[in-house]
Amino acid sequence: MSEDRLSEWFVPKFGTRNFKLSIGILFLPYTGMVASFAVWGSLSVDFTLERLASIGLLYFFAIGISAHCLDALGSKKRPWGELSHLKLWTASIISLIISFSIGLYYAFLDSWLLIPIGMLEGFFLFAYNLELFHGKFHNNLSFVISWGVLPVFAGSAIQSNSISVETMMFSAIAGLASYILIITSRKYKELKKEKAGYKTYYKKELILKTVSSAVMSCTILFFALRHL
Repeated sequence: MSEDRLSEWFVPKFGTRNFKLSIGILFLPYTGMVASFAVWGSLSVDFTLERLASIGLLYFFAIGISAHCLDALGSKKRPWGELSHLKLWTASIISLIISFSIGLYYAFLDSWLLIPIGMLEGFFLFAYNLELFHGKFHNNLSFVISWGVLPVFAGSAIQSNSISVETMMFSAIAGLASYILIITSRKYKELKKEKAGYKTYYKKELILKTVSSAVMSCTILFFALRHL
């Protein structure tokens, strides 16, 4: 069973089908949120731009590319059509290698806390997206932990190898934002699957747009205030 998602709001309205698919499968608004949460963690402690950029890239490759390719592989509904499993696995593995290489470099340099965080993220990456263990970990709690809380911890760990009180506060906010996102997204997909009228699911779509835009906008503002 396939479910065409090329009409989604985060997919470009221009370009070839392959271009739209390549951009759409990255779920850029949601990927931007996760990368933003990692930046929050860095900004919650004394930071350097090099490590801030590194943790952002790490999560872009890990979540934006690898996790979403695995999600396409693990989904029985084929949300992006019949994609080549070889290409999806290749993109996922290469992205993971890049992501873990960044993490391990800083972990062995002076940020060993990235190792347990990375192990947890790696577990959720496969267990959630491939729906392993009979889908036991494909739930809202796993989503909130792996896409909300842990990125903030990683952002702090790469900078200071510690988790501060401020980091905990930011992780709580990130967890709440992730929870709002996932429950809204699930309802949104249900309404579209039921072929509800545009006005019916548009409210959910608006929430998704607002949450993702607000998170990324606040990140830019927070960075500007800390960096100036």
